[in-house]
Amino acid sequence: MSPQRLLLLILLTTSLLACQSGQTAVWEIPGDRVFPEGIAIDPGSSSFYVGSTEDGTVYRGDVEDPGGGMTQFLLGGQDGRTTVTGLAVDEAGRLFVAGRDSNRFFVYDTEDGGLLADLTPPEAERTLLNDIAVTPEAAYVTDSFRDTLFRILLDGEEIGDIEPWLDLSETPIEYESGFNLNGVEVTTDGQTLLTVQYNTGQLYRIETSTGAIEEVDLGGEALRTGDGMVLDGRTLHVVLGGPGEIVTVALSEDLRRGEIVDRTTSEEWRAPTTIAATGEDLLVVNSQLNMTGADEQPTLPFSITSVAPSTGGG
Repeated sequence: MSPQRLLLLILLTTSLLACQSGQTAVWEIPGDRVFPEGIAIDPGSSSFYVGSTEDGTVYRGDVEDPGGGMTQFLLGGQDGRTTVTGLAVDEAGRLFVAGRDSNRFFVYDTEDGGLLADLTPPEAERTLLNDIAVTPEAAYVTDSFRDTLFRILLDGEEIGDIEPWLDLSETPIEYESGFNLNGVEVTTDGQTLLTVQYNTGQLYRIETSTGAIEEVDLGGEALRTGDGMVLDGRTLHVVLGGPGEIVTVALSEDLRRGEIVDRTTSEEWRAPTTIAATGEDLLVVNSQLNMTGADEQPTLPFSITSVAPSTGGG
């Protein structure tokens, strides 16, 4: 083995051991004004994707190689994609991209970056397509300003239109001023969605077969500024953007009740928005969206960091 290959092997092994031992791993994102918001892990590979709210660039990294940083996968502005919030990758290797306030939604092939679908919901006075949950049959999309939950039907390689699926007016989910529905997750059987309302901190369960909505009883607690989420069985991790922490919620078997069992923070996080699960760790998006003003100076480079998920009791 050449000295160069041996050195590369040592560096890679060190990075993997650091991740497995709970130490923080860091993926650097190139660019001075990325302000990332969403993240998605490809279930069929070790790749993960992060999008820029500033210009719509989508970056790709490798969960097994934090030292390798992230590279541009889709150029900003391509296909009219000027901003990105939520991301998701399904089992078929399709990357779903929410276009924030542009009222656009895109689907790409993760193999070659080819555009598979360019979707536009009905026009609205105000919109912010935010987060995505994907099953083999459908993708569900929250809108933080419009009281509508969208659905994209999937049938093999066929990708349907993005259509208003659930009118949230006159339901338990009452939209108020500011950001409303934000993060959304789906159970492994595809039968139940969980979604958090950013401004009220309420958590809801929605049956995908009927659209029935019920608030999850958190015992008087609230998840205010709730953003991205990860559902692992009956354990739900929620990013609270305001305090910059990850809250762990233990859910009942029927997902109708939940108890906050832990809160995790880190001095290394910078305005975290969302998370994704690698299997052993959570990847945290350091958005720095609080530093977007012309007079602000974000800390460079923008980054993704790892953290060991809590199992409660901390």
